[in-house]
Order: sequence, then structure tokens, then C-alpha cells
Amino acid sequence: MPTSTNVFPVTRLRMVNAYLVVEDDGITVVDAAIPRSEKAILAAADRLGAPIVRIALTHAHGDHIGSLDALAARLPDAEVLIGARDARLLKKDKSLDPGEPDRKPSGSFPGAKTEPTRTLVPGDRVGSLVVHAAPGHTPGMIAFLDERDGTLLCGDAYSTLGGVATSAKPNPRFPLPAWATWDRPTALDTARRLRALDPARLAPGHGRIVDAPGAAMDAAIAKAS
Repeated sequence: MPTSTNVFPVTRLRMVNAYLVVEDDGITVVDAAIPRSEKAILAAADRLGAPIVRIALTHAHGDHIGSLDALAARLPDAEVLIGARDARLLKKDKSLDPGEPDRKPSGSFPGAKTEPTRTLVPGDRVGSLVVHAAPGHTPGMIAFLDERDGTLLCGDAYSTLGGVATSAKPNPRFPLPAWATWDRPTALDTARRLRALDPARLAPGHGRIVDAPGAAMDAAIAKAS
């Protein structure tokens, strides 16, 4: 199956991805990568010849919101979107909801000055992207499925750096996503639910896009089970 013509990665330090999703009305940036990534993101949008109209965040870890404030300052008319649960973490509020696993969220939560213009819940649409719940790595991580071509932008539910892996168990070749995971049983459940979407390609926060990822996702789930 051919590589998507709608979703384009911007990779920083060879391991952290933001994505540009081309829509009829402009570009949705999915995740803002590490600090000082805004120039690379803006340059990639210029090459695609379309304006950035939205910034959508899978979760509030520092390597996914690092350039949010700088991008928002350069794009004052762009929407800023994040899942309703992780919006609290964007404000560095690590309190837990009733019924959540009693573990403090792991990893870096530097927060941001930028306020979301809208918060998202499963089933919402962001252009051609459908929002899916993907908790575990953080309490409120979300994933986006591009219904045009089946590309799943999965945040850190999976990584492909050093092989396809879930964040439910450390991959010895790239353990960082699992080390920063809040609740591994929840992350494993999310990996299974995202696999059930049968994506045509997997676009992770870390690593290359993988076409026809089903078998590799199955193997990653089996290793973490």
C-alpha cells in the first residue's frame, strides 16, 4: 500500500516526530515535538504550500508540546486542541480522577502558557481525523485516525524506533516511552484497542511510519502481555 499523501512527519533529533496533516482548509500539526522545533515545522508547512490552521496534541509530555508556545505565537489564528483529560497536565496539574490507577503521571510535564481553544473527547473530529482514547502512557492521551487513508497517529501508544513496541513494556532498543508511561496495564489495553482499528499505517511519536503494521502490532502486544 502506498505511503500516505496526507500525513508528513517532521523529525527532530532523529527520534521525535511532529506530523503535518494536509486538509482541504490547510494543515493540522499533530504534536509540537521538542523545544525549538517551530522553525522546522513552519518550513515543512511552507514546502507543502498550505497554512497551518490547527495544532492538535496527543498528550502533554514535554517532547510533544515543546514548541507549542513558540508555534502558537507565530500562528495566532490557529486552533489549539488537546484531549480534555490531558488539558490538566498541560497546566502541570497531576491530580488523579476518581477510579484512575493510583500512580502519579510519569515523565516530563513542563506545561505551556498557551491555552487550548478546544478540548477533545473520543469521537470528536479534527478535520479528517477521528479522536480515539489512548490512555496509559498518560491518563488522557488520545490518538487520531485519518479516515481517508487509515493512518493512525498514535502518540506514544506505540513506538517504532528500534522495532514496533508498545509503551506497556520497555523495548531494550528504545525504552524511553515505557519509562515515561503512567500505567502499563492501561497502556497495553490501549495498544489492543488501537490494533482493533486495523490501521493501514502507524505514525508514532518516535520512529518511522510503518505501512501495513498489523502483524508488527500483534507481535508488540504479545511481547508486552
